[in-house]
Amino acid sequence: MKKKRPSLKDIAEVLNVSTTTVSFVLNGKGKEKKISDELIAKVEAYLKEINYKPNLVARSLRTGSTRILVFMVEDISNHFFSKVGRLIEDISYKNDYRVLFCSTENDLKRTQDLIQVFHERQVDGFIIVPPPGIQEDIENLIESEMPVVLFDRKIPEIDCDYVIINNFEGAKNSTEHLIDSGFKNIAFITIDLDQVQMHDREAGYIAAMNEAGLTPNILKLPYNTSTVGSSRETMKEFINNSKDLDAIFFATNYLSQSGLKGIHQIDTQLIDKLGIVSFDDSGFFEMYSPTISAFAQPVEDMAENLMRIMFQKLKNKENAKPEQLVLEGTLVKRESSKAKVV
Repeated sequence: MKKKRPSLKDIAEVLNVSTTTVSFVLNGKGKEKKISDELIAKVEAYLKEINYKPNLVARSLRTGSTRILVFMVEDISNHFFSKVGRLIEDISYKNDYRVLFCSTENDLKRTQDLIQVFHERQVDGFIIVPPPGIQEDIENLIESEMPVVLFDRKIPEIDCDYVIINNFEGAKNSTEHLIDSGFKNIAFITIDLDQVQMHDREAGYIAAMNEAGLTPNILKLPYNTSTVGSSRETMKEFINNSKDLDAIFFATNYLSQSGLKGIHQIDTQLIDKLGIVSFDDSGFFEMYSPTISAFAQPVEDMAENLMRIMFQKLKNKENAKPEQLVLEGTLVKRESSKAKVV
């Protein structure tokens, strides 16, 4: 027969204290409620002895908090998002919060469904990489006083908290680095998405090319994780048809990885002849030959600031002025963008 779960009343009777005292200790409010250290230790020792696990649903009803946050990105398997997510998980755990991870595939309907499900389950806050068209849903969350922090991209029409990177300057600096290394026919391979961060990266590339008196050469691929193979074939065709192409700037790390495989399929020696830079770094790039240059996003700073802002919002859900943080990245110069030998 299954052993009955002890109630707070049962625990209080064994320890000869009030149920309120047990509840305060259980919820970490013992010192705040001026309960003695000796009594707190006594209650905690007994809870550990009986391996007591609180009923999270009941606790959320009492406290109005589930201590659960949602990290919603387009693809949690992506190196950048998974690395930030891992850091967020560590910070959350140290602060007695847990994180639910989910992928939206950049799909509006899927994102709306996920937001509805988690909101109904009364999670405490959302960190969201917003897909196109999600503006109204974000506004509804904010109006309901749900803590929301946007990540990786902003929605210009909404005055809300976000943590992003300076995409324009990052792309401009990366392109200028290739130009300074002697490359002139530099292609930009990107994703055809109506999103601020992708527009800014393209604009940064174009600005650098125009300032140098060079002609931009852009390939835009559809965002669809199920058609990686066909997109790679499109890249290969583009590279073969781009006359005098001597360098490529990839707009994302997953494009870079797919593109590098395509370059190798065209000609195993071609990688040594082209200048290569990726927007966003990956551990994979240090193991490649040649090693791949990349504009690295400050993932640690991003995670720390996302959680700092989130915890501030959790403490003060009303009348908190949005914090809009734009961080700078670092261009990591490796072998793939070294000065061109004339």
